[in-house]
Amino acid sequence: MNSIVQKRITTIRQEIAEKELDALMVSVQENRYYLSGFSAEDTQFDETAGVLIISNRHLVLVTDSRYELQAQAEAAGFEIVCHKSGLEKELPEIAKSLGIHRLGFESVRLSHKNHSAYAGALNKQKSPVELVPTENMVETLRQIKSEDEIQRITKALRLAEQAFSQVLDTIRPGMSERQAAWALEKAMRETGAQGLSFPVIVASGPNSALPHAVPTDRMLGRGEPILFDWGARLDEYCSDTTRTVVMGEPDDRFKKVFDTVVTARDMAIVAIKAGASGTQVDKIARDHIDHSGYAGKFGHSLGHGTGLAVHEGPRLSPIKDDRLEAGMVVTVEPGVYLPEWGGIRMENQVVVRQDGAQVLNDATPFNPRVPV
Repeated sequence: MNSIVQKRITTIRQEIAEKELDALMVSVQENRYYLSGFSAEDTQFDETAGVLIISNRHLVLVTDSRYELQAQAEAAGFEIVCHKSGLEKELPEIAKSLGIHRLGFESVRLSHKNHSAYAGALNKQKSPVELVPTENMVETLRQIKSEDEIQRITKALRLAEQAFSQVLDTIRPGMSERQAAWALEKAMRETGAQGLSFPVIVASGPNSALPHAVPTDRMLGRGEPILFDWGARLDEYCSDTTRTVVMGEPDDRFKKVFDTVVTARDMAIVAIKAGASGTQVDKIARDHIDHSGYAGKFGHSLGHGTGLAVHEGPRLSPIKDDRLEAGMVVTVEPGVYLPEWGGIRMENQVVVRQDGAQVLNDATPFNPRVPV
């Protein structure tokens, strides 16, 4: 086990003791990797590649035969237990062997169905184990990135930017949103991405007024906003960027909205530093957009943390006031969305430093005009 993971385990063990638990069962995929190096992915919400059980004296990874060899190779320092008949049936015996009475579980991940199955198996065997819900024990720790994590995010971002640059050279009027989205996904994978941070968004014309639009067969046209939101996953870490472009000459409306959004983004970035209020940073961007004549046209939060998950804490939001700390990586992504015309969003990833923000994106000024 490397020293970084060992330090994380030590911190979680302190949290376990403070909450008067005997152990924590870790089932969130990103948390599992963060504390063990086990990189297997849960194929869907109601399936799991395994759980960690961390106590003061034991480190156990419980999985099944599909992942046993991978767990042995990746989860250094963990005892690998391969269950044969389902975790819920074998949990009572595993807990008994580890001397567990109060077992914390990640309430955000454990479904009511699975919780009922675990509780039923424990009751059937008259086990003294109590299942105790927990929240954000690992997620809070994940918010502060090490320099190694920041470098991984930066590499994922550089790869994504390179792929986007390639695609901008190929888009033409008459290409569909779906074709452009596939071109960008293909370019990221061919450039070396492990995967996507999320499905690529390409939205043109009125569709770009939908902040989370799904690409359609609508054809890209001249003079209209074309919004790209994309991210690459590399070495388990995610990038997240949005750029809005126009093919041919932008009209005055595009120029005004674009300048408003870029200025709002840059004003917010200037305000980011350790100790800053996420709500206040959001307000700076939101007030500028409102005062520029687009009040009520920026509906979503200004930004969110990125790391092993593309959406994680902290939030830059008008409704949740997270305090920023050095080492956090956040997006800054204001937008203006005008139904029947379209929308413009411009998003950068930044690192919170003690005295300011470090922008991770390419520093070259972005020109939204695509020659055709």
